[in-house]
Amino acid sequence: MKYVSRWLPCIIWMGVIYYLSSQTGDDLGGWLDTIQLWIPFMKGFDWGHFVSYFVLALLYAWGLGINRLTLWKKIFVVLLCTLYGITDEFHQSFVPNRTPDVMDLRNDAIGATLAMLFVTIPAVRKCFERSSGVKYY
Repeated sequence: MKYVSRWLPCIIWMGVIYYLSSQTGDDLGGWLDTIQLWIPFMKGFDWGHFVSYFVLALLYAWGLGINRLTLWKKIFVVLLCTLYGITDEFHQSFVPNRTPDVMDLRNDAIGATLAMLFVTIPAVRKCFERSSGVKYY
């Protein structure tokens, strides 16, 4: 039961990503366009992919429940996220008005990498250690 409770949030979040990838380009609407109006220099950057994979990386790290999240384990989490991003882009190739895009995969990897850098901040690391029992080094 311990493993289920650790991995359930990750699996649910992967389902959310899959659901959003199943939406046609028209269904997603223009909320990202609104964000890009606020931050015009980020026009080519897809915030949806970035945020989705930032959260996914944090959930993977929490789900692994490793005693110490070393550099190699952080790289492993980023690789897991990138692998899921590849499957996500493949899935999008079957959705009307959606196409696979290498730039989306780049944004996925950036989000996952920054999440692993985020957990190295001492205050964040302590919060994660308290909630998961994992040591982030």
